[in-house]
Amino acid sequence: MNDRKTVSFGFEEIPVEEKTGRVKGLFSGVAKKYDLMNDVLSFGAHRLWKNIFIQKLNPRPGEKFLDVAGGTGDIAERIFYAAKKQAEVIVFDLTYEMLKSGKNRAFVAEANGAVRHLCGDAENLPFQDESFDAVTISFGIRNVTRPENALAEAFRVLRPGGKFCCLEFSEPTNPVFRSAYDFYSFQLMPKAGQIIAGDADSYRYLAESIRKFPNQVKFADMIRRAGFQKVNYQNLSGGVVAIHAGYKYFSR
Repeated sequence: MNDRKTVSFGFEEIPVEEKTGRVKGLFSGVAKKYDLMNDVLSFGAHRLWKNIFIQKLNPRPGEKFLDVAGGTGDIAERIFYAAKKQAEVIVFDLTYEMLKSGKNRAFVAEANGAVRHLCGDAENLPFQDESFDAVTISFGIRNVTRPENALAEAFRVLRPGGKFCCLEFSEPTNPVFRSAYDFYSFQLMPKAGQIIAGDADSYRYLAESIRKFPNQVKFADMIRRAGFQKVNYQNLSGGVVAIHAGYKYFSR
C-alpha cells in the first residue's frame, strides 16, 4: 500500500485525495476540444504515434481489449479496425464528458455492441481477474493519482500471456532538442490552449505533468515492479513520446 500524503498535480503538490477530482474537472473542461487540440499541439504527429502504437500492440480477431483512459476512443477505433472488426473493446475513462465526445464516432455504431464505454478509475478497475487479452493506456498514465496502482490493476485483469501497452510523453534524448521542446511546452502550449480551447491553465498543467512523470527507464522499472516481464520501450520522435510494453506470464 502507498501511504503518500501528497502527490504532484503538475508542479504543484496537493493532497492525494484531491488529484482524481482535479483531473476529472480538467478533462471535463477540455473534452469538446480535446481531439482538435491533439492535432494542433502535436502538428498531427499524434496520429502517427498512435498508428505505430497499434502496430506494436498487434490486435488480432477474437481478442478482448481494455483501453484505460480511453477518452474519445481514437485508440479503440484503431484497435477495432486492426483486429478486422472482430474484437471486443472497452473504452474506460475517468471522465464522462470525454467518453461522451467519442460515442458518436462511426465505428461505435459499426461495432454493434462490441465496443462499450465505461466510466471509472484506473486504480480500481471494475473487472474480474484475467478478463482481457490486452490492456492499453495512451497519454493517460501520468494523470493517474498512483500510477503503480493502475499498473497493478492492469496486471490483475490481464489473462496469462496478455500484453500491456502504454503510449506516453517522455524525455527527449537530445539535450538541445529537449531545451527547445521545453520552450514549446511551457510557453507556446498554454497560449494555444487559451486561443483554441479558452483554457491556458489546463494545458500548462499538461506540460508540467509530462516533466514530473518518470522517464523511459524509470517507468519501465515501474512496469516490472507491477509483475510484467519482457518489458521494453521504443522512443518515438527522439523520445518526445515512448511506447512501453510488457507481458503477463503468471498470476500473483
